[in-house]
Amino acid sequence: MDPMMKMWVSFVGIGLMVLSAVLIMITRSKTKGWLRFVLSLVAFFILVIGMGCGLISII
Repeated sequence: MDPMMKMWVSFVGIGLMVLSAVLIMITRSKTKGWLRFVLSLVAFFILVIGMGCGLISII
């Protein structure tokens, strides 16, 4: 993978991690019950995908 593609993949990973953090903050403050659980689970999966993008950009 060329360096420019690694840069874009790392930007996507950073963006997904930021999105995950914002989603968790909104979820914890505004929701309750099963919706809170579902949105937290979605945020966790977004975080894992972002971390995967970060790891791919290192290799």
